[in-house]
Amino acid sequence: MRVSDVVSLLKQCSSFKHIRQTHGVLIPRGLRNDNLILAHFIQSCSSLGYSSYAYLVFTHHNKRHNIYLFNTMINVVSPSEAVSLYNKLLLTGLRPDTYTFPFVLKAVIKLSAVEVGRQIHCQALRTGLDSDVNAVTALVRMYSCCGSILDSRRMFDEMSFWDVALWNAMVAGYAKAGDVDNARKVFEQMPERNLISWTSVIAGYAQMKRPEEAILLFKRMLLENVEPDEVAILALLSACAHLGSLRLGERIHNYIQKRGFSRKLRLNNALIDMYVKSGSIRKALNVFESMKERSVVTWTTMLAGLALHGLGREASVMFSRMESAVVKPNDITFIAVLSACRHAGLVEMGRWYFNNMDSRYGIQPKIEHYGCMIDLLGRGGYLQEAWELVKAMPFKANAAIWGSLLGASNMHGNAELGERALQHLMVLEPYNSGNYMLLSNTYAALDGWDESGVVRKVMKDIGIKKMPGGSFIEVNNRVHKFIAGDTSHSEFNRIFEVACEIFYQLKMIGNLQEERIELLGFDG
Repeated sequence: MRVSDVVSLLKQCSSFKHIRQTHGVLIPRGLRNDNLILAHFIQSCSSLGYSSYAYLVFTHHNKRHNIYLFNTMINVVSPSEAVSLYNKLLLTGLRPDTYTFPFVLKAVIKLSAVEVGRQIHCQALRTGLDSDVNAVTALVRMYSCCGSILDSRRMFDEMSFWDVALWNAMVAGYAKAGDVDNARKVFEQMPERNLISWTSVIAGYAQMKRPEEAILLFKRMLLENVEPDEVAILALLSACAHLGSLRLGERIHNYIQKRGFSRKLRLNNALIDMYVKSGSIRKALNVFESMKERSVVTWTTMLAGLALHGLGREASVMFSRMESAVVKPNDITFIAVLSACRHAGLVEMGRWYFNNMDSRYGIQPKIEHYGCMIDLLGRGGYLQEAWELVKAMPFKANAAIWGSLLGASNMHGNAELGERALQHLMVLEPYNSGNYMLLSNTYAALDGWDESGVVRKVMKDIGIKKMPGGSFIEVNNRVHKFIAGDTSHSEFNRIFEVACEIFYQLKMIGNLQEERIELLGFDG
């Protein structure tokens, strides 16, 4: 039986039954004596999700295994089995080749076993493959993915020849480590770039919340006639979502439609997220309703969007639709729906969801769910109930929960609860100016000027300064960034005049009670 006949037969397999039948056909025709046929069989088993069966067949194979068969098997089994097989390979006396190290190091990355990776590195040195570009690329990737970026760079610098894959491994390594500046430096030094090179840096900027640089690099990529793929577009949509750049997001949406990517589930989920965070809940809903396929991520993203826009009742309806579609909610779904109740002040509805998480949906509330519920109760004025829930939690309250109580005490004028919360926050977030300002403002609102002054003195004594606020606005396809006290914008004087006029008009009709206007850190 020819190898081409075996390959043709294996391509027709679509179930475990087919695999077993094919196995029965191949055994009397030389499967046990032909490593090449066995390798094709192993690959087919793996592609259909039956790697454990492939491993069983491999271990019962009578003929002496060659390096090609070992490499095939290492590439398809679980990470721990791959490392074990690699060790068996060494015991047989076979010599690892240029493919062995990338396969086994991929398993090391999944195990996050950097010390195992170092041992394999030593074996690469002994076999003389430490200068092989495939092996070195795999080692660079392994070290960076396992958190040893300095080892990655040392391996990279010791090479006398670099191909684009090795350059990309170094760029991606820096980006994954959060060092996007060094990723950009290596990127700019590359003699040749491909789509992976561009995408790695763009994704790095998006990951590090530097959306302006991600967008600028994406535009440069297009100018150099590099067509983005799904991964690049996902990174750019993330940047647009963070920046709130609706116009650019709409152009990306149009590009997705023109390229025929409209059925891509991950892209549609990212579009919903982008539209939500850019202020267009209607466009987010349009994308959602147009989707032929929806995952739990889709529903959860839409629920979180409705929550962000204060549409609590609409979120409840969406949650009911999700149940009707027989999509099982997860713990993140409940964070979204509880947040929706919180933003809309729907205390009773929030209580129902929180109390039924375990009994109805089999999901144990995590600290994030308790945080949402405590914030909801606090905002609604149920301060005692919120305090009791904090004490009843099976977790130690974190800064977010104490911050919620502090905010609620400020909102409802409960200085005693605010003091309790701040005592914990002074330990958890000793230099967060916002916490001190909230308690100071609570005292001031209750005419406790002496206590308010004491809080401000504490801030001064330990060197805490109030952090300036900031905001973004998009005008004529350009995103403008404003920071309180910053006068560097080219149109600052005109913006200041218009803003003061707006505040004056609002004050005249009684919507502003303050006698003093503070704008961008200046007195108006």
